[in-house]
Amino acid sequence: MTTRRDLFKLGALAAAAAALPSFATAAGEAKPVGKAAKPLNILILGGTGFTGPFQVDYALKRGHKVTLFNRGKRPSPEWPSAVEQLHGDRNTGDLAALKGRKWDVCIDNPTSLPFWVRDAGQVLKGNVGHYLFISTISVYADGSKPGINEASPLAQYKGKDAMAETQQTLRADIENLYGPLKALSEAEAHKQFGKNVTIVRPGYIVGPRDETDRFTYWPHRVAQGGEILVPGDGHDPIQIIDGRDLGEWMIRLAEARTLGTFNACGPDYSLSMDAMLYGCQAVTGGGMTLTHVPPAFLDEHEVGLPIWVPSKDNPYAGYGAVSNQRAIAAGLTFRPLATTVEDLLAWFRSLPAERQAKLGAGIPREKEAELLKAWHARKG
Repeated sequence: MTTRRDLFKLGALAAAAAALPSFATAAGEAKPVGKAAKPLNILILGGTGFTGPFQVDYALKRGHKVTLFNRGKRPSPEWPSAVEQLHGDRNTGDLAALKGRKWDVCIDNPTSLPFWVRDAGQVLKGNVGHYLFISTISVYADGSKPGINEASPLAQYKGKDAMAETQQTLRADIENLYGPLKALSEAEAHKQFGKNVTIVRPGYIVGPRDETDRFTYWPHRVAQGGEILVPGDGHDPIQIIDGRDLGEWMIRLAEARTLGTFNACGPDYSLSMDAMLYGCQAVTGGGMTLTHVPPAFLDEHEVGLPIWVPSKDNPYAGYGAVSNQRAIAAGLTFRPLATTVEDLLAWFRSLPAERQAKLGAGIPREKEAELLKAWHARKG
């Protein structure tokens, strides 16, 4: 079941993907990308985690100049000489490498703490023409109802001093702090950069390089076939966005200088839990049987399954039906689900065997078998 903790893990766990081999597509060479009408000088804060490399790759193909700023802890083998690398540490206030430099655009990928935005703003103000901030749908105060849009109320911070919050305090109380601190980070972006700000609020980001395994669990499980334990009745809505769709759209937003706030959730049609699973099967082939179990049964056995959210009586019930109309109108497009599944599985199967054997989400097959046995015994 989805929680704000799950969404926070995107940043914490997916960052490890940067050290893994690069990946384009599983189905052959990517389609040619045309050059932008005007080349930009782009600064990306982070850039070596999950979506950052997709931003960099697309920006280079479009003819832009790219600079990365991060701690230098993770290699960027995809671009040995095409990208300028600046090092520092926003957590300690080490932003010296950014001083005295100018960029057309800054894309801020990893920030969950308001003081990171404040400190970056103090260095970059007047030296960056457009600031794009990756936020989250967790900023909304009420996630229980479908149709959340960009004007919905935001979560309120109830602590003593948001600027004093650290990575340690955030991790200690993710459920209560993640959304409010992201909302305050958005506000700080506007304070520092005025109207020249774009806020992008994704939900679940999936696809190649996703080290969380939250979506990967499902196509991987479908590929194994057999009887599959499925939470809910199969009709609960699911929203996911391929990391490449998000990353490439960020560059297009920069090119068009599109300002404002956008929910980056996909796809552009209603996708149910069962439809998602059958979409996976269309790629993997093989036989499967779906056995649906109610949320109460999973709660009773203290089991959570990723991506799925109950569409009723849950504080996050609306996370599967967030409005993405503004983002689509601003040019957000989506790869077919089949492409995401195929490419994701190809990437996952390229990982070391020991890594494939230890999924970071979902339940082991043995546990699933126990639950299925218990469910059939109860019904029967």
